[in-house]
Amino acid sequence: MKLEIPELKTASVERLEALAADLRAQIYETVSENGGHLASNLGAVELTIALHRVFCFPQDKLVFDVGHQCYAHKLLSGRADNFSTLRKSGGLSGFPKREESDFDCYDAGHAGTSISAALGIAKARDLRGENFNVIALIGDGSFNNGLVWEALNDLSELGVRILIVLNDNGVSISPTVGGTHEILTRLKGNRREEDVRVLERFGLTYMGAVDGNDLHALLPALEGAKEALKGGSVLLHVVTKKGDTFEEAARQHSIAASSGEKDNSYSRALGEELCALAERDGRVVAVTAAMADGVGLSEFFRRFPERAFDVGICEEHAAVLCAAMATQNMKPYLAIYSTFLQRAFDEILIDVCEQKLPVTLCIDRAGAVGEDGATHQGVFDLSYLSLMPSLTVAIPRSIAELRAMLRLSLDYPLPLAIRYPRSGEDDSPCGEVEIGKFEILHSTMSDIIVLAAGERCVKLAQKALKLAEARGYSCTLVNARFLKPLDEQLLSSRRESTVLTVEDNVCVGGLGDAVRRFYGSEKRVISLGYRDEFLPHGEVSALMGAHGLTAERIAEEIEGYARG
Repeated sequence: MKLEIPELKTASVERLEALAADLRAQIYETVSENGGHLASNLGAVELTIALHRVFCFPQDKLVFDVGHQCYAHKLLSGRADNFSTLRKSGGLSGFPKREESDFDCYDAGHAGTSISAALGIAKARDLRGENFNVIALIGDGSFNNGLVWEALNDLSELGVRILIVLNDNGVSISPTVGGTHEILTRLKGNRREEDVRVLERFGLTYMGAVDGNDLHALLPALEGAKEALKGGSVLLHVVTKKGDTFEEAARQHSIAASSGEKDNSYSRALGEELCALAERDGRVVAVTAAMADGVGLSEFFRRFPERAFDVGICEEHAAVLCAAMATQNMKPYLAIYSTFLQRAFDEILIDVCEQKLPVTLCIDRAGAVGEDGATHQGVFDLSYLSLMPSLTVAIPRSIAELRAMLRLSLDYPLPLAIRYPRSGEDDSPCGEVEIGKFEILHSTMSDIIVLAAGERCVKLAQKALKLAEARGYSCTLVNARFLKPLDEQLLSSRRESTVLTVEDNVCVGGLGDAVRRFYGSEKRVISLGYRDEFLPHGEVSALMGAHGLTAERIAEEIEGYARG
């Protein structure tokens, strides 16, 4: 069933319920094929229909938090015919994108931004003397984020009117935790007026909690919130069921595309090794930010609950928590996705590195991640981590090497970052790992040396070497498994005049830049990596290929410089 916006405004509730069923089926079918965020989108279908019924988009502005629940919005805003392209190269993004549609007024991808963004849009509206509604749609998991409370703190100061729709399903990537979650749980159960007052002290009216999957309850609640919005800001508390009628989907935050990467074997290795370290050493603690399952810590949380901490979507707090525990002779491991670690930049720099504390950052989903697009590509971590004094930055080329680095980390007295992709195939035994030491994988008398960082790039370089050798050319191949410190002893000893670096990271500030600074004008340094731009959504191999990260391109470089 497809309803145009004018018909949606007047259709019966029964027609809207039928529309919800159709949208849910279409989302399930498309995500099952293309991958994407499933449960959150399925749970928010009726809420999205109701918002489109009550408000006038794009004249009114709907600001998504994170954007994990925007699929029904895309289907209702003129993009249904292209929905099969979701998350594919050149197709619809899995997140709100201003460049994609006027119905998307603000790009999203990370948690906690919606209320600040809604305030900014509303303030600009008032300064220009315009008249439209601004709605921030935020989940309970994001509501834990510190940026939300900074925005609420500024709400009355800015003197604007916005509607905050709090979509409470009790789950983000992992189940929602913390004091804010407890307040929301009481509000949707045994409501206490003191909890209402906590929220209303920020200068808004609390309404709810209402069943967000029941249009009979939801539509009048939204109409009431819209009316109340004329007098000031409103928080409408909506309770939805993640996944709704799709029981299996309710347990899946997201699923990979059918052609996507195979598994999260690096994450599994992390969880196994940290459990082994925790058995040996009572100082070991594990911290994550609402993603215990995703980073492989489920078993650690089960076996060592007193030493496992999920702080919710509060990355900055997680970093400081680890730093403080390290001052008290604990050994913290912060396991987090690369894209989210960016949010704790200052805390890693000042709280961890300035104090030279032995915190280990376990950085999952590093490098290109594919279909989730620009906000989730982990291609900046080598660049921003490389400038932090006292931080060691490691890039394992295999699952076995990750395991070895984790074992090495237990007694390492300084901050350590280990970054790795979501999945890998190489679990072959590795030799001893020493801080700041590269590994020569293939040595020749040629005049070119290739420094490759991480499993993806080492594999590409190995394939390139075979291609080049079949054509009568060769090179020395090195596993550059540490960005900081560089293996200066090895680099100083090399006689090759040309150095080719290969990294799953932007070229600016990464391995290539570090090697170029080391050599100065002494050698020619060629860097392969991502250009100085945001990576769109698409398959990892296609994204890498578009930036020259292919075996054929590396082989061409080897042959070109070998020929002189």
